[in-house]
Order: sequence, then C-alpha cells, then structure tokens
Amino acid sequence: MKLANVHHIAIICSDYERSKDFYVRILGLNIVNEVFRKERQSYKLDLALNDTYVIELFSFENPPKRPTTPEATGLRHLAFSVEDMPEAISHLEDYGVEVEEVRIDPHTGKQFTFFKDPDGLPIELYEM
Repeated sequence: MKLANVHHIAIICSDYERSKDFYVRILGLNIVNEVFRKERQSYKLDLALNDTYVIELFSFENPPKRPTTPEATGLRHLAFSVEDMPEAISHLEDYGVEVEEVRIDPHTGKQFTFFKDPDGLPIELYEM
C-alpha cells in the first residue's frame, strides 16, 4: 500500500455553533460544505486550510466527554504549522484563547505551544 496524504481529520464537538465559530472565525479555516443530516440530528461541516480539505466537524447529540488527563490512547492532538509564532499567539489571545508557554523542541530547535478548542481538544502550533 502507498498512502498519498492525510485526507482529513474528523472532530466531534459538543456545541456545534461554538466550535464552528472557533474553527472558522478564530482559526480561519474555510467552509467547503455544510450539511444537516436530519436522520442523525447531526451537522457535518467540511473545512479547508489554504484550499486543502483538512477537517470534518461533526455534531452529535450528547457525545461523551473527551478524557484529558491522564492522556488516553488515541489521537493525541492536532497540530498546525505557523510562520510567526508571536503573531499567532497574539491572534488567539485577542479572542480570549488561553495559550500555553512557548517551548523549544529539543530535537529541532523549533518553537511550539498548545491551546485547546472549545471541547478541550489540544491543538499545537509549531514553528515552520
């Protein structure tokens, strides 16, 4: 098998409008398609970053909360690369998003930090 690339990451949110606002208005992802699936009482929002399809945001009634600590088996976090770390952090803080202290990757020497989406999903910013 020869994988070509990552097609998308699926995220289930607890409050669809709040998460849609976070990923679109605050993070700046573009809406590709939005559907309400009546039979499931569920939204599916397809999001792109720089014209590349990256995230499917789902809403379901009463999804269980995400375990946070200790870290659970499964997807650990979502990471985005940024060119200007201070600018990215300032942008998030302007919207009231709490950002952890910037750290340096001991293997690459690059800066990175974490923040959380409205449901506590860890998101990393990593210096290009």
